[in-house]
Amino acid sequence: MKSAVILYIPKGTTREIITQLQSQNYDVSKVDAYITRLFGFTQSGYIEMPSSTLSKGEFLYYLVKSKAATRKFTLIPGETSYFFLRDLASAYSFDEAKLELLYKLKFPYTDGVILANTYNLPYSTNEQNLIDILYNISMQEQKRLAIKLTGSYDEKKWFKVITKASIIQKEAANIKEMPIISGVIDNRIKIGMPLQMDGSLNYGKYSHIRVTPERIQTDKTTFNTYKYLGLPKEPSGSVSIDAIKAALNPSKVPYLYFMRNDKGTHDFSTTYQAHLSNVEKRQKTLDITDKAR
Repeated sequence: MKSAVILYIPKGTTREIITQLQSQNYDVSKVDAYITRLFGFTQSGYIEMPSSTLSKGEFLYYLVKSKAATRKFTLIPGETSYFFLRDLASAYSFDEAKLELLYKLKFPYTDGVILANTYNLPYSTNEQNLIDILYNISMQEQKRLAIKLTGSYDEKKWFKVITKASIIQKEAANIKEMPIISGVIDNRIKIGMPLQMDGSLNYGKYSHIRVTPERIQTDKTTFNTYKYLGLPKEPSGSVSIDAIKAALNPSKVPYLYFMRNDKGTHDFSTTYQAHLSNVEKRQKTLDITDKAR
């Protein structure tokens, strides 16, 4: 028999559910209600059938045994809640402003709480329930990771680690660079040098916007690590486990500077003079590329 892969089962007795399916032109009868009861109690809500074509026996079995239908959403490393919430609102046809307000009321930080990962969320839900689910999953996982990686969990201290990890996430070209970037951050903080990292300014709605001199001059938040010493007051985006590990285990390097090279990775340097030399080298490469066009 044919079936929708995502099937909505109303609340009610097994007989009432079978009657409802009959009205939707499913080839089931009152006798099938008794057969279904042999498998257990029917679920309610959206369930996911394994196929759109099933034998009747399989169909009745999966009315009881199918898992609740879910939707998959992926929060990529470095992305902000500003865009993630808008993706959720679009998929569920929720009001963006309402979803964002509920998020702000529930979550302790604007970003960094929901880890970069793929989430299986209910197929059908409401704004408050969705925010509650994300909050519970996220805070439980943050606590689990903190205990696993540091031996204890103090929310304020832990999210300082996440804040550092969020900058590492945005600045590093790859996983290999993450501990080195972490070391550079520590080196700068140790000598009272501003971090001056563009990644911290790619927060919220600015996640995909190039950081310009004007932004650096006008942004008055603590995300502006050109103006304010040390780490921002909160994370600037989502983080991966690799970025967290790098934040906790920085490489012992002498570097204070780094810049992206023509290979897409970074050249690291200890002195400002060496850094300027790397900048000049990169600029020459760009000039040659422009002339070749």
